[in-house]
Amino acid sequence: MAAPVSLCHIACCANRAGGGAVAWGRGGLLAFGSCHDVILYDPAVRRAVAALRGHAGRVNCVRWVRRRDRASETELISGGSDKQLILWEWKDKITWNNQLVESIPLKGHTEAVFAVDAVCQSDEPDLNLLIASAASDSTVRIWSQHGSEAKCIEILQFGNGFVMDVCLSFLPGSDVPILACGGDDCKISLFIQQNGQFQKTLMLPGHEDWIRGVEWAVCGEDLFLASCAQDCLIRIWKVCTKSKQLPETEDDSIKLKENVFTIKDADTSYAVSLESVLAGHENWVYAVHWQPSFSKDGSMQQPMRILSASMDKTVIVWEPDKESGVWLEQASVRVGEVGGNTLGFFDCQFSPDGSMIIAHAFHGALHLWKQATANKKEWTPEVVISGHFNSVEDVKWDPEGEFIISVGSDQTTRLFAPWKRKEETEVTWHEIARPQVHGYDLRCLAMIGRFEFVSGADEKVLRVFRAPKNFIENFSNITGIPMEKLCSHQSSDLPEGATVPALGLSNKAVFEGDMAVQPDEDEESFNTISNQYPEIYFQPLILTEPPPEDHLLQNTLWPEIQKLYGHGYEIFCVACNNSNTVIASACKASKKEHAAIILWSTTSWKKLQSLFFHNLTVTQLAFSPDDSFLLAVSRDRNWSLWRKQDSLESGPVFTCCAYTDKNTAVHSRIIWSCDWTPDSKYFITGSRDKKVIIWGRCDLSVITEGNELDSIKPCSTVLDAGDSVTAVGISHVLTPDGRYIVAVGLENGKITLYTWKQSGKEPALADWTTGVEIDNSQSHALAVKRLCWRHHAGRAGHNDENSSKWLQLASCGADHCVKIFNVNRFAL
Repeated sequence: MAAPVSLCHIACCANRAGGGAVAWGRGGLLAFGSCHDVILYDPAVRRAVAALRGHAGRVNCVRWVRRRDRASETELISGGSDKQLILWEWKDKITWNNQLVESIPLKGHTEAVFAVDAVCQSDEPDLNLLIASAASDSTVRIWSQHGSEAKCIEILQFGNGFVMDVCLSFLPGSDVPILACGGDDCKISLFIQQNGQFQKTLMLPGHEDWIRGVEWAVCGEDLFLASCAQDCLIRIWKVCTKSKQLPETEDDSIKLKENVFTIKDADTSYAVSLESVLAGHENWVYAVHWQPSFSKDGSMQQPMRILSASMDKTVIVWEPDKESGVWLEQASVRVGEVGGNTLGFFDCQFSPDGSMIIAHAFHGALHLWKQATANKKEWTPEVVISGHFNSVEDVKWDPEGEFIISVGSDQTTRLFAPWKRKEETEVTWHEIARPQVHGYDLRCLAMIGRFEFVSGADEKVLRVFRAPKNFIENFSNITGIPMEKLCSHQSSDLPEGATVPALGLSNKAVFEGDMAVQPDEDEESFNTISNQYPEIYFQPLILTEPPPEDHLLQNTLWPEIQKLYGHGYEIFCVACNNSNTVIASACKASKKEHAAIILWSTTSWKKLQSLFFHNLTVTQLAFSPDDSFLLAVSRDRNWSLWRKQDSLESGPVFTCCAYTDKNTAVHSRIIWSCDWTPDSKYFITGSRDKKVIIWGRCDLSVITEGNELDSIKPCSTVLDAGDSVTAVGISHVLTPDGRYIVAVGLENGKITLYTWKQSGKEPALADWTTGVEIDNSQSHALAVKRLCWRHHAGRAGHNDENSSKWLQLASCGADHCVKIFNVNRFAL
């Protein structure tokens, strides 16, 4: 039988931990640290294939273990803020799934690990690995691994200095390991292993600021070292064997000074000289990497080509000039972000064959460029994985179930949709718009109909956004849904797009007439201030595939159509009813007067009503599916139920019809989350006290006016979830035998699916059944913040709406991830 739950999509980005957080293996897989996980992403199929769970802190560096025969790697090593390294080994190379991974922890550092490198010392089946790691405890540790045990064999002390990067290789023509360390003393230290110990052999001065990256490359008989630093320069050093018999001829030619050192055992001398200094970056250079060697005519060739990433927003490919041999910047290959609210790049990597480059930007976003086949100097942006770079606070499906929108503490609102390609059956999800890039951490959102949403941030205002015409056209192209189905209302007066004024927080609509032609240069007007700083960065583009990062940053904003003022503190939760006529919102509160729920009309945008009941922050609001009730749960450990009375012209009026108080409360800690069953008969609450309870019944036939207070009571036994419950969600579609499907998300990141159905008059423990516990590596690494079921059966982008066995569940968490699960409701 098929697995009841499979992971359909994961949206995440690389940790903002400086260089070293991204590594591209020879097998084609890209590994990067995302929060506490190591994500393996396959650019060929455009989806994350695995998440490796093991670290208890942020993952700061990842490296594939290089083999001397340059075969595809089967080990990966990662270091994190939890002071440990983990060596991941695959027993079976073909499948990269999590079951076949063995992890060996390497513990010993007393502070966060920030750089790591590893090489195989031999190509035998029992690979013995040599590993070097640098941490902020001012040491570099050398580890060796045989079989399933790894031990620290040496500690190199650096006093009170720090090592930023380490790289291991072997001296030319020998098996003697050499280690390069670059750090805050602005010198490169070379260590050579003799008699099983690493001896400090040479210091290479030259850089004038902290060294950020070092990397070895073996080219024929020579060994090259590239280093980069915060002095904006890259230096290339050459190590070669020095023949002894030549007598030193005293000539007056100008030569670079050579540093010579001798190995005792082998009795060989080596000379180190500076090969070249590359200047071209205008800011700190964070990373430098050689293009991987490839096999040609039976021997390994090391291309003389390096890639560098800098805080000046560019990534540069360098190679020596064909005639003169001087290293030059490949003039046209200077790729990077233009505009947008970004800083520079932390890291960069070549693909195994050198035809693609990936860069890791300051905000965690990955950028991928591919070399054009016709013109080798032209690099074009490609589709790559993207996601939030901080905790994701809320996620919602659109009412039609065709896309999801998420908001996070990284101050962005992101929209993910399935990409349907004509020729392929496979549907992959991608970020296709970033409707809001804000100046406050975002907290919550609610969909108002199809292409409109309201979001709340750590400010007192709610903001309402509506999709522009450009988005709807591109959404139609990418998802394959025809325009006629999308544009039901007047699309002619929709703006083209949106832009943010230089010092503002509000997205301003851009209409067709606004994108006017710039005046000619020879006219007198070009020296006015407003022309030096144009307001409009928005350029409408017709997309047929998901947009790359730099386009997402500035061309996919949605115009803000309304602000709602009325709360006294930061907005905490918001909900919209199913007929899209009323919005309910609440803010952080420590007094009754601030804990009021405010109702707003979506037609006039006026305040309809303030509902006073709770004494502390209302944590979540939910309208019943038939819109006759509004449920609120709060930090004061109680819930309140509000019933829709008669409607006035301005909108409906709600009155409190049931609640729990000190005497009737079941929850003993903050109630984090609530939801309704699809028939509006029951609602569910989940709390920090690990309890999940279903309450009811709320159908209007049973309840007569005035006795609601007594008739709504727990309908289920208390479900002990095993940890603090931070999110609950009930599917709109039932199991085939008519049971409600309940998803429960916990503070430790676990997600469990239960089913429930009331059997008799009294609550019975047998009413609950545990459907499935989602596998540890598939659920979240930190607290689950929100669970949201797709409103219809079927999978988005698959056109399998009617009687489909599949349901989709979207989840978001404090581990920066948004995930979509496919749930087989017949297997629960």
